[in-house]
Amino acid sequence: MVDYPQRQWPNKQIEKAPVWCSVDLRDGNQALIDPMVVEEKIEFFQYLIKMGFKEIEVGFPAASQIEFDFLRQLIERRLIPDDVYVQVLTQCREELIDRTFEAIKGCKKAIVHIYNSTSTLQRDVVFHMERPQIVDIAIAGTKMVKERAKDFPGEIVLEYSPESFTGTELDFALEICTAVQKTWGATAQNPIIINLPSTVEMTTPNVYADQIEWMNLHFEDRDSIILSIHPHNDRGTGVGSAELALLAGADRVEGTLFGNGERTGNVDILNIAYNMFSQGIDPGLEIEHINEIIDIYERCCKMPIHPRHPYAGKLVFTAFSGSHQDAINKGVQAMRERSSVYWQVPYLPIDPADIGREYEPIVRINSQSGKGGVAFIMDTYFGFKLPKAMHKEFANVIQKISEKQGEVSPTQIMDCFRREYLDRKEPLHFKRMRVEDMSHTDAGEFDTAVTVDYILAGSEMRSFSAVGNGPIDAVQRGLKENFGINIKVLDYEEHALQSGSNSQAAAYIHMLDGNSGQVTYGVGVSSNITRASVRAIFSAVNRLGLIVK
Repeated sequence: MVDYPQRQWPNKQIEKAPVWCSVDLRDGNQALIDPMVVEEKIEFFQYLIKMGFKEIEVGFPAASQIEFDFLRQLIERRLIPDDVYVQVLTQCREELIDRTFEAIKGCKKAIVHIYNSTSTLQRDVVFHMERPQIVDIAIAGTKMVKERAKDFPGEIVLEYSPESFTGTELDFALEICTAVQKTWGATAQNPIIINLPSTVEMTTPNVYADQIEWMNLHFEDRDSIILSIHPHNDRGTGVGSAELALLAGADRVEGTLFGNGERTGNVDILNIAYNMFSQGIDPGLEIEHINEIIDIYERCCKMPIHPRHPYAGKLVFTAFSGSHQDAINKGVQAMRERSSVYWQVPYLPIDPADIGREYEPIVRINSQSGKGGVAFIMDTYFGFKLPKAMHKEFANVIQKISEKQGEVSPTQIMDCFRREYLDRKEPLHFKRMRVEDMSHTDAGEFDTAVTVDYILAGSEMRSFSAVGNGPIDAVQRGLKENFGINIKVLDYEEHALQSGSNSQAAAYIHMLDGNSGQVTYGVGVSSNITRASVRAIFSAVNRLGLIVK
């Protein structure tokens, strides 16, 4: 814990994006089981440029021939845009700094990132040094970079990291950073990047925020410093640590796409950027096409994205729970009805379409799903707006399938709907009908006559005629007079399946068998709404399994 009762960050909120620095090609790449080859690193680098990164750490060229060659390729092939800073990492040793400047020769803008470990543990068990000796290392490294930067034709920015900052006493972290700052001669016009890494995440995010704010308030000549953070994810709270550190005064974030990095990884830059986007803050990166980002990441890093990874996982915009599905369904319907310009759907904090997930299934069906989810699939994928009372009836049919096989795909759901409702043709198979308007004749209490052609199971085509108050009533009377079927229509709904002059209509009949008390729905589809209604009647009769006399 930090004894810092005057903390101010809890009362603040993030209002703008920080400066982003991708360390995918260094911190991320060194943590891969199968590190990227030069051409893969070039492809990744170019995609980071496309996303809008202006600062990219490309490696430790003094320590690796592959990383040296990669940087030379970027420079010699002129692949670095004029407004992009290439960042290179090196320890504070003369031969390494010389090799680093050899690697960046010809680069227009470079960040030379030096570091040495400052934590109490490493001073004791690794370096066997006291504080003054550790400070001397940092000052010596700074002087070496400064001397070589004088004759460098491009722009050099110095970055210093007290590695293992979170395990370093705050007063000592301030002492060594200030020593580097003064040695470099940082000014508001020529600032230094002071990077305070959570090299190993050791505490809760609020403690890291306290550490960052304490440093932020105690720095001398604060306007000459770009305060940077580099959180890791050992406790699984890297994103939280970064967001609270931004509240505490950090200007810059170093991290990787999807959090790749040593142990449990670096902070996930995309996670933070999408969090900002969800709050209406421009993240300053092109992140609208997440599937494209996933594709290049998985191909170059040879690591899959977890299906539950925030925003990117295949299942994050998916609901299996019945109550969740029902709420999502109602939220989407409410937005349509209100023509809302704001995304307000329960359980979905952002519109998946905004990040390129419009073709992903939002609701998926398994044995835990409810009636709302099945109705959502039928509406979203196939345009059938099932009456509310029908939701449970059809969901029960799908649940029996899911209990046997697990997840049920939208195609399977539609196939089942077709079998259960649209293609039910036994014992009575409706073929065609003719309707005659009798309102202009002296027809008494009836105004419609129908003639229906049908096939009784196992027989040839037959017909019956009947009259009634409209086609549905006439067909209902005809079924009773010819087959003894005593049915009652409880409810009727219809809608167009698609727009345009050639659109089809769907009709839903909620029907009661007057003899048994059994109820069910029937569904009919046709370009003619009357024909669709009659097909729905026959569908319901066949679903009731009535014995036709």
